[in-house]
Amino acid sequence: MTPPDVPDPVGRAARAVSGALRALRERHDLALLLALAVLAAGGWAFAELADAVAEGDGRAAEERVLLAFRVPGDTADPVGPVAIEEAVRDLTGLGGVLLTTLAAALGAAFFVLDGRPRAAAFLAGSIAGGVAVTFALKAGFDRPRPDLVAHQMEALSASFPSGHSATAAVVYLTLGALVARSLPRTRLRAFVVAVAVALTLAIGASRVYLGVHWPTDVLAGWTVGAAWALATWLVERDLRRRGWIEPSRTLKALADHGP
Repeated sequence: MTPPDVPDPVGRAARAVSGALRALRERHDLALLLALAVLAAGGWAFAELADAVAEGDGRAAEERVLLAFRVPGDTADPVGPVAIEEAVRDLTGLGGVLLTTLAAALGAAFFVLDGRPRAAAFLAGSIAGGVAVTFALKAGFDRPRPDLVAHQMEALSASFPSGHSATAAVVYLTLGALVARSLPRTRLRAFVVAVAVALTLAIGASRVYLGVHWPTDVLAGWTVGAAWALATWLVERDLRRRGWIEPSRTLKALADHGP
């Protein structure tokens, strides 16, 4: 038993955590608790994926997935008609540099037009930071691209994590979460977030279909991008409460004058 006059750092830490959790419960801030839990799970998932890639675990399963998207006996021919192949190439372009930059610029313009220049600047900075982290991770792991099947498009950078998957998650999930705050109805907010999630998933899947990424590359990209988008949402939430980021003028006008 610790004497009364001896500091108890573990006990103080436990009491601090307990007090913080109690304060959150008293404020009914369950969304924050859930978001923090998801962030922790995302960090653990990425660490597990990175460890599996480093150890070469699951390589046989990944090869089976890649081959499942090829005509049996011909690793250069993706399954499905040529029109599907072209459509998937168009889809994967939505996660490329040009179109994600355009989407981010349009999102920033939306906030400027809503009278929220600081929100626009925050959006631009958060997306740029997420993309920078993604490419730093790619350079750090430096995993080669799959050589099991023929690539259906040019791919020059390292493979892990998938840049298209991570960038799509960073851009579209962040946009979806922040733009949804400016919409007046729950169903509109749900629609915007659902579209962002669907785009992110489809872009990642397209990378495996085209043979330019291993499945674990895409899973890691989704994990990194989604975690970054969630962290951005939490930071924006706190800055908005402190008054450092402007609230939506659209919602304020509706509250003042009615729909």
